[in-house]
This record gives sequence, C-alpha cells and structure tokens, in this order.
Amino acid sequence: MLTRDAFQQLYEQGLEALFAFYQQQAEQLHKTTADLHTAQEMLLLLTEQTKEVQHQITALKNQIRELEARLNKDSHNSSKPPSSDGLGKKPTPHSLRQKTGRKQGEQKGHPGNTLSFSASPDHSIPHIPTCCAGCGASLEGAVVVAQQHRQVVDLPPLRLEVTQHIAQSRRCGCGVTTTAAFPQAAEEPIQYGPRLKALGVYLRDYQLLPFARTSQLLTDVFGATLCKATLRACCARLEPVSETIRKALIASPVLHCDETGMRVEGKLHWVHSASTSTLTYYTCAPSRGKKGSDAAGVLPSFTGTAVHDGWCSYGQYGCGHALCNAHHLRELIPFSEEGALWAGKMISLLVEIKTSVERARSKRREHLSPLLEAHFEGRYQKLLKQGYAANPPPKDPPRDKRGRPKQTPARNLLLRLDTHRKQVLAFMYDFAIPFDNNLAERDLRMIKLRQKISGGFRTLSGAADFCRLRSYLSSLRKQGKNILAALESVFRGCPEPVAVG
Repeated sequence: MLTRDAFQQLYEQGLEALFAFYQQQAEQLHKTTADLHTAQEMLLLLTEQTKEVQHQITALKNQIRELEARLNKDSHNSSKPPSSDGLGKKPTPHSLRQKTGRKQGEQKGHPGNTLSFSASPDHSIPHIPTCCAGCGASLEGAVVVAQQHRQVVDLPPLRLEVTQHIAQSRRCGCGVTTTAAFPQAAEEPIQYGPRLKALGVYLRDYQLLPFARTSQLLTDVFGATLCKATLRACCARLEPVSETIRKALIASPVLHCDETGMRVEGKLHWVHSASTSTLTYYTCAPSRGKKGSDAAGVLPSFTGTAVHDGWCSYGQYGCGHALCNAHHLRELIPFSEEGALWAGKMISLLVEIKTSVERARSKRREHLSPLLEAHFEGRYQKLLKQGYAANPPPKDPPRDKRGRPKQTPARNLLLRLDTHRKQVLAFMYDFAIPFDNNLAERDLRMIKLRQKISGGFRTLSGAADFCRLRSYLSSLRKQGKNILAALESVFRGCPEPVAVG
C-alpha cells in the first residue's frame, strides 16, 4: 500500500508528464497553424498567378486568332487588292457580284472593232503581172479584166518637224517701228512644241511610265530628249482649273471621299481624293486624318452627303454621311465563312436592299414604300441582336490596362453597324446616294499603280504637281474628252475646260 508521500510524488510526476504532453501538443498545433497560414498564402499567390496565366493564355489565343484572321485575309474578304493574293491565289468561295444570267464574252449586238476599208487611201500601189501564168507571154498592154483591193493601215514615218517663226519689224511712215509678237508656242529661241510636250506628259503622268522610260521612248522614236522642267511646266498652268474642280465638288450634292498612303521624301504621306462621276480632285498631305482633309479644302465647306469608309476623321465634319457597304460586305465575309449565321444573313439583307432599290429606281420611283423600309429595318435590328448574343463583351479585362477593354473584330463591326445604321442604310432612304464607295476606290487605283511602277516622290512639290495633273486628266477622262488633245491645249496656253455643271 502506497504511502501519502509516495502517492503525492506519483501525482506530481503525472502532472509534469501531462503538462509536458500538452505543451508538446500546443507547440505542434502552433506549428501546424503557421504551416496552414503559409499554405493559405501560397494558395492565394498560386490563385493570382493562375489568373494571370489565364489572362496571358486568353491574350495569346486572341493574338493567334488575329494572326490567323490576318493570314486568311485576301482580296475577297478584305480591302486588299487582288495583286496582293500572290501567284498561289486560292479560288474565291463566292463573289459579291450578282449573276446577270448572260453568257461570258461579248454580248449580242456588240459593235466590235473590225477594220473598215477607207474610201480615200493616202497611197495606192498597183501590182501588175508581167507574164502569163499559162504560156509565159508578156502581159504588157493586156486588157485588165478584174482588180482586187487590200489595204494596210500603218503609221507614217515618225520624224520631228521644225517650224521656224519669223517676227518682222516694219517701220511706219510716221517713223515708228513695230515688231510682230511671237506666239506662245515660240517663247524661247528654240524649244519643243506643244504636241511633243503633251505626249511626254501623257506617257509619264497618264500612262504612268517612269520619266527615264518616257525619255528613252521619245529618244528612240523621235530623237528628242525632254527634261523634267519641260514637263513640269504643264502643272503650273492648271492651277485655275484645279481650283474650279475643287469649288464644283463643294457644291455637289453627293461626294465620294477616300485616302491612300504614298511615300514622299522618304516618309509616309497620304493622297486624299474627293470625286463625283464627272470630277476628281487629289491632294497630298502628311496627315491621314482631319488635318489632311482640311488641307484639301473640300470637306470643311461641303454641305451635301459624303460617301466614305469607317475612318473616324470623316465623322468630324458637319455634312451628311453615308458609309460604304462594299467594305461591310468584305468585313462580314470572314465571319460568315467561320459559321456565324448572323453575318451571312446580314450580307444577304444588304444585297437584297440594294436589289430592291435598283428595281424601284428602274421603275422611276424616288423611294421605297414605308412598309418595305420598316420591314428591312426590323430584319436589320434582329440580326444585330443575334450578332450581339454571339459576340458578348469581353469579361475580366486585364487590370493593368486603362480605357475601354478591347473588343473582338466581330463586335467592333456590330457596334459600327448599330451606331451608324442611318449612314449604313442611307442608300435605302435616298436613291441619289450609292450603295458603296467604289467610285473613290477606282479613282485611287491609278495612284497606287503609279506607286508600284515608280515608287514614291522625292519632293512634296512633285507629289502636289502629280495630284493636280491627275485631277485634271481623271476629270477629262470621266467626261469622255481626248486626253492628248487636252494636254496639247495646256501647252498652247488655253487648257481644255472641265465641265462642272
């Protein structure tokens, strides 16, 4: 049997052991709690890193999608020219042009270009047989029983003509001597005439041959060598005509506007065009935006309806606006090819409205019926809703970027079609407004062709001269006038007038 002291000793030993155990457990709990806090902090860090990685993955996916879309763009689904498609051009899935049902080639009733016999040939060369093909006897003096005619149409021998102008001085009975004035074509002691100068400008600035090749051609054909200053004199005489074209465009009810890049003095400049079906006006400026358009001097004073693409600087002018639907169709094609139903239906709707307008115009109507307009507007709104549902706004934009989150190309197009729907459908409300801006694009095509052939301009004055001259030539071509004769009239001091009525 334990004594009291032995029991007390065992009790104290047990308490010490229990206290040590609890102290050990408390230390273990504290360590576990610290490890838990560390694990929580690591979990939060990993969560943040995971979100950041997800954002990076999303950004990379979007970048891959954008790069793939860029690689898939060609002339049928963007504004790129067909020449950029390359030799391995893939066949276009479908064309935006509507089938007419006519066969390919020349249509019935086409006049053709067959040569016709001249009633008064410049030269006649008789070919007389000398001996009989049967017996070999001489045919000199034999009776002519039949004749066959053949004509050869060719250039005469090309040579320069030298015209000498003689200005006489005569003395009157009163003692005063009067000297005759030389014509404007003979301002210098010796110079080239207006026809040769006009041909040089025609080859260089209308047919877009480089100056070196133009000079070589004139040397090979005529033995003449023209300098740039001789050809540049044409542009200075066209300043009044250019101003007349500019003022006429300001007064026009509908104006087509566009711009394209051009290298000038080794830097990127922009050629701005303003045009109608009969007039064209080009200017060159360092800016693509409003500063460049202001420098052209047309849009700031224009009060009609300007037809253009979605470039934002055009919207800063107070005139009426109509957007080019050829651009919209090309932008809708890639989404339609990717399987977006709303895009394919929007293409069909725009083409259907265009067909209805053309049909109504052929019947001499001035507008569509209000019921049909409301029907088209309802379908347009319905397709926009479908597009928005298929292309929601982006979620969780990166926190380090300011401003509005970047939208997808499809949503950007939808926002434009929605915000500017009156400008998109302007051709439906007013038949004087065209469906597209192809006229302006055709006017700029020669500018791009000149750039491909000869590159950019070394000086801004050279680019300005080219723009002024092309404005004159393009306007005359639209009006069906002879370009070479018009250039000759410029060098004679009385430029062919441009009709502005």
